[in-house]
Amino acid sequence: MGLPPPTALFLGVLLLHGILKPLWGELVFIPPFIRMSGPLVSASLVGGTEDVTLSLAVLQDKAGLLAIPDCGMLHNEIGDWSLTVTPSVVRPEDVLEVTVRLKRGLQGCSSNETVSFLESPCIVQTLLVSASHNSSCLAHLLIQVEIYANSSLAHNASENVTVIPNQVYQPLGPCPCNLTAGACDVRCCCDQECSSDLIELFRESCFTGVFGGDVTPPFDQLCSVQRAHGVPDWFPFLCVQSSLANSPFLGYFHHGSVSSREHASSEVYLHTDPKDFSDFGYKQGDPVMTVNKAYFTIPQVSLAGQCMRNAPVAFLQNFDVWCITDLEVYQEPDDIVNAKIKNGAMGGIVTPKVTYEEATNLDKFITSTETLLSNGSAPRNVNVEEHYIFRWNNNTISEINVKIIRAEINAHQKGIMTQRFTVKFLSYNSGNEKETSGNPGYQLGKPVRALNTNGMNVTTLHLWQSAGKGWCRTATFKPILFGENAFSGCLLDVGIDESCTQLRENAAGLFDSLVQATHVAMRGNSDYSDLSDGWLKIIRAERPDTGAEPAVSSANGTCLDVPAQLSIRILFSDAGAVEGITQQEILGTETRFSLVNWQFQCGLTCEDKTDLFPLSASVQFIKIPAQLPRPLTRFQINFTEYDCNRNEVCWPHLLYPLTQYYQGEPYAQCVAKGFLLLSLLILATFLSNPWTRIRKAWNSATI
Repeated sequence: MGLPPPTALFLGVLLLHGILKPLWGELVFIPPFIRMSGPLVSASLVGGTEDVTLSLAVLQDKAGLLAIPDCGMLHNEIGDWSLTVTPSVVRPEDVLEVTVRLKRGLQGCSSNETVSFLESPCIVQTLLVSASHNSSCLAHLLIQVEIYANSSLAHNASENVTVIPNQVYQPLGPCPCNLTAGACDVRCCCDQECSSDLIELFRESCFTGVFGGDVTPPFDQLCSVQRAHGVPDWFPFLCVQSSLANSPFLGYFHHGSVSSREHASSEVYLHTDPKDFSDFGYKQGDPVMTVNKAYFTIPQVSLAGQCMRNAPVAFLQNFDVWCITDLEVYQEPDDIVNAKIKNGAMGGIVTPKVTYEEATNLDKFITSTETLLSNGSAPRNVNVEEHYIFRWNNNTISEINVKIIRAEINAHQKGIMTQRFTVKFLSYNSGNEKETSGNPGYQLGKPVRALNTNGMNVTTLHLWQSAGKGWCRTATFKPILFGENAFSGCLLDVGIDESCTQLRENAAGLFDSLVQATHVAMRGNSDYSDLSDGWLKIIRAERPDTGAEPAVSSANGTCLDVPAQLSIRILFSDAGAVEGITQQEILGTETRFSLVNWQFQCGLTCEDKTDLFPLSASVQFIKIPAQLPRPLTRFQINFTEYDCNRNEVCWPHLLYPLTQYYQGEPYAQCVAKGFLLLSLLILATFLSNPWTRIRKAWNSATI
């Protein structure tokens, strides 16, 4: 059936009904025209929708003209079509949601069930939705229907688990360009749902390569490739024997010979049950199991930075993470008191001992986006911090202690909550002694050990762990970890009545709280009770004098020489090896301040105003050589083209697997493989055409 253009149809309907007549309530359909290719479409009726009725009609195209719609006859169901009207959720008094739906299915469109795609549409009609008031038409929605029988839009998506076949027996992607189920993908020549007539339309424009329609092109390395010219003499000895279905672009090469299947493809499934080996004792990295054969989970942060709520706890692996949670979707975790955890022995169970504390300052945990009034609902408790201590003995867990810090909030509180989760594994016979950071050298990611000789209980250096609004008065501390450069900061609120001397003292006091130690341990196991056991005094640059005013006096609300940044530099180096593992130690630590000139910003009026002064602290680990580098030889100085550090092409690395720089395999295996490759090259040389000609010439000369 031929149809006029959509614009002409819509304008024709409006002109026939009188577009110049003033519209009551200024009603309008958005969009006014829809091309329908699926079982339902939706539109919105915007304007004064009070006392407005809607009707559905099927327009008959006679000689290219559409019949004049009659708004006096109201129909919500005509033939195979139904009309549904619902008020909008946002503005129900001004907006109506209109839905036109096909009541019958599309299975009866095709008489030939083997044809998976029909070249002609199954349903072609023109529908008109009219909005009227007192039999007077106010707005129209024109719908042009063109639906194919086996269109992918007409089928419901299946939620069944996809069965992935074994690539040893069947390629994973036999037709990568087949993206639509139940329909023909244009230019995809390997799509089995395309009829021969359709393929003829785009046979000359098929997608090339593996990700197009040609999935089995013979590649150059196949032994079955027979070329008249250009094949080297050694090709028969180094080619690959494989079937065409085993393309290297779809995965790794598997064995050329195909063995019989042990199970049918319908029996292949993904094994998702957790593996439980805890009855025979835990090994480092094994997941901690519960008596229900499930993983004991604590929220952790993934490599992508997302907070994984159901991450299993690994045996003997500590972590300290922060998670960001929206209070609107926050759910209370399961009660840890009732948890039954396997201790690693046959039939052994350990129950966590839980203690609760109340949070003192919610500003460092919760950033509220809305102030809520008390509405009579009971408040709820949320966990802002959870600290787990596992006591272990050999390959078993002997005790679990949990400290949970809770906060009481409004039942309908909105905002962002910052949570902290820590897990620490300690030996069963260890007391409260300070944990080491290496034995003897430092381990990457372990805290830098520190000591204060003035009697303060200080064990490490710190940086700020900002939370909430980032204020310094609510920020917590995090330890400086060995080998990890870091940068942190916070905001110091400054009142209009504060003097420059007071500002300097407040800023310097916050920086002093980060570095309260006087000494830093050279090694990861330095004894806290023995100052001579590798303790290095922290080198402090000249600290700014916060009491004396600068030579140039402050004016116009400007404070000079205010400490704004603390830089901590830690020098370390390699100091030998223990059982082949490189040991690293700290050689020195220095702290230095950076000063800025700061002016109070308060706009037009400065009464009862506070301003924010940013403070920052950074730590940098600098590795220096433990010994002076060996001087360059005369050959290295004169012949720089052989220097592998200065050139892209490095000739000394031509035999890289046989050199000391290659650490991928044992040296004995590298030598064996090298001799095998050398034997193949010698054999290929003897069987090559030049050697054959030399042998024939030698035989002729001998005769």
